[in-house]
Amino acid sequence: MSAPADKVPAATSPPACAHCGAPLVTEAAREAGFCCAGCAYVNRLVREHGLEGYYRIKDAVIPPVDQAVFLPRDHAWLADLQQHAERAPGPAPRLELDVQGISCAGCVWLIERIFLRQPGALDIVVDAQLGRVRLRWERGRFDAPAFARTLHSFNYLLGPPGEEPAVSESRLLARRIGLCTAFAMNAMLFTLPVYFGMDDTFAYARLFGTLAFVFATLSLLVGGTFFIGRAAQALRDCVLHIDLPIAVGILGAYAGSAFGWLTGAAEFVYFDFVTIFILLMLVGRWAQVAAVERNRRQLLSRQARPAKVRVAGATGEQPVETLAPGDVYEVLPGQVVPVESQLATPAATLGTAWITGEAEPHTWRAGQRVPSGAVNLGRMEIRLRAGQTWRDSLLARLLQPAGRDAYRHRLLERIVAGYLLGIFALAGAAGVGWWLATHDAARTWAVVTAVLVVSCPCAIGLAFPLADEMAAVALRRFGVFVRESDLWPRLARVRRLVFDKTGTLTLEVPALQNPETLAALDAGARTVLTELVRDNPHPVSQCLYENLLVRGLAPGETGAARAAPAGEFREEPGQGVTLRTERGFWSLGRPGWLGAAAAPAGSPPSLAEDGHDAEFARDGTVLARFHFADAVRPDARTEIAALRAEGMMVNILSGDRREKVEAMAETLGLPATQALAGVTPEEKADWLRRHDARDTLMLGDGVNDSLAFDAAFCRGTPVIHRGALEAKADFYYLGRGLAGLRRLFAVNRSRRRTQQWLLVFSVAYNTVAVGLAVAGHMSPLLAVVLMPASSLASLGITIGGMRSWLKL
Repeated sequence: MSAPADKVPAATSPPACAHCGAPLVTEAAREAGFCCAGCAYVNRLVREHGLEGYYRIKDAVIPPVDQAVFLPRDHAWLADLQQHAERAPGPAPRLELDVQGISCAGCVWLIERIFLRQPGALDIVVDAQLGRVRLRWERGRFDAPAFARTLHSFNYLLGPPGEEPAVSESRLLARRIGLCTAFAMNAMLFTLPVYFGMDDTFAYARLFGTLAFVFATLSLLVGGTFFIGRAAQALRDCVLHIDLPIAVGILGAYAGSAFGWLTGAAEFVYFDFVTIFILLMLVGRWAQVAAVERNRRQLLSRQARPAKVRVAGATGEQPVETLAPGDVYEVLPGQVVPVESQLATPAATLGTAWITGEAEPHTWRAGQRVPSGAVNLGRMEIRLRAGQTWRDSLLARLLQPAGRDAYRHRLLERIVAGYLLGIFALAGAAGVGWWLATHDAARTWAVVTAVLVVSCPCAIGLAFPLADEMAAVALRRFGVFVRESDLWPRLARVRRLVFDKTGTLTLEVPALQNPETLAALDAGARTVLTELVRDNPHPVSQCLYENLLVRGLAPGETGAARAAPAGEFREEPGQGVTLRTERGFWSLGRPGWLGAAAAPAGSPPSLAEDGHDAEFARDGTVLARFHFADAVRPDARTEIAALRAEGMMVNILSGDRREKVEAMAETLGLPATQALAGVTPEEKADWLRRHDARDTLMLGDGVNDSLAFDAAFCRGTPVIHRGALEAKADFYYLGRGLAGLRRLFAVNRSRRRTQQWLLVFSVAYNTVAVGLAVAGHMSPLLAVVLMPASSLASLGITIGGMRSWLKL
């Protein structure tokens, strides 16, 4: 019953990325051997550092490298934590930190090797389950921020330690599974003699039966109560949950067995069945929960909001909640303006893509009002005068956590209701029939017990969760990670996709159109250029820095402390940056902003009026002119066309300018009426409330999409390093393309089709098994044989249905 991979070619396995193992779906990726620039960069670093053992240990498929590997990251907080740790008494300082990016044992091995190469490092413990690391080092010799920068270059992000994590549900289930496994083995041990002919007169027969009762009771208390409690809570909420038939089966089998043990009627005793059934149901639930928790653990537990600012006249950094109108404060490069403020610095370059969706940076002058949520894209800190409190700011409203209603799977509820009604009706009818025919109360109760026992829903309780887990594993191979277990029924309803533009349909940084220009520069010029763009959050600088790193043209860029050319930096907001060294006066900025000489022959024509060109010059002579363009995700047009062909309505909601949004719609082949420009975060949310018939998937990356996420039926994000939407998303997807979205729907269709086959099998099995029970031919031994046999058959159907995806 192998389900086809639903309109996504799966006949032959495409070549895989040499780093992450993801399929290479574009011709350019196949030629390069990597799915993205990040994977190519990290692969080069791994080999340059002699850490190739990582590729022998890691999983076959891991998440692709996140774009954050190229973005500057502030580690001042870590320097403060290290100083505090070194002042603490004790033989060796220690720290516990959160880490993002661990996906397999290879990641643990790599982080350990990187740490042990640091001067002064003593030992490290990496907890992959919780996403945490514990470090110890020699006092005064270790540089924690340098270690964090090195890890960052390998695609692992360190963050401040969050709250002490509670024990995860999967770990609690694993503990129950361990205990229930022992109980089941012991129950079977003391039941087997009965099946091999042990007579009731045997000296230890009653003892064996009592021990089986004890272990079944322990199994009920440890494992059965998990399902009984959840079923009771669902009934209190007036919901027919999947745990309800499981709980009914457990209680029915245990009650009948306890009655048989007390009365000495062996035909009622199913203690071994009870323990095995509870164990299998726990395993199925653990598989379902563990897959979702694994994807959640890849994210740092942090919020996007700025935690502290430096206020003039105050000692140290202050929480943003303490800002009052009129306070003068500083915002460092790459940091967010927390509240609407007036610029006190003469000029500053700020980006508002995060809050408005407008991709291009803008220049503000002293006295102008800067919106809450703008990002400082310059190399220097800026000073601002607060115009409002944090509570009144736009950013605070956008980051306000919102509740999420659990999705009620009506079809599943109807199936559960039908199952319960059918089983109770059959059990009742069988009881009435046998009583009228025999007037034998014991025989009648034995038949009723047998009906309740053999009808236990193994296919629903074990194979359904396994299908969910296999679907989640299959999607990880395509860079899609499920965060919420109710994503699956939601996806089945989705008929409309709503995209943000900047950062969702496009990449976070523009694309360099002439990368060969970098290779043409001499080594000295590349060293200076690297210094001009490194740690500069401006999108143009980040694009150049990424290209220098990927091509191995940035000398000494390995994440640790690097020697920089001595000189004086200056920045002209909105124009460019300069560096004066012994070797000359260097500049990078808009064409002609310093009256530079003509560009070298063969340079592309200037597009300065669009802000898409930058010139790199020395002593007024242009050494290179770089041309940039908005980087639409490489497969966006193809994938959106395929989604529309499958019946999906596609819309764009963007805060960017109308001409750019209309150009994007034209590029993607969408009618102009399906692309709205200049919409505010509130207008996005209002549009979704008007158009969402509980069938809309919202895809966004910035805090300006937060309110729309709250209003959408289903939501996903391609960005996980900002701390803005990850916690609200039902799933996230990594990499440079959109192919994972179509595979998300295709995998879900295969999962649903597999579960439909499971329902067919369940009906057929129950028809036979319940028929035997009603006819009086069911015995405890036959029940014990049928239950694992049906479970194995259910697993076979599940594996067969999802096999085509797991082979890719």
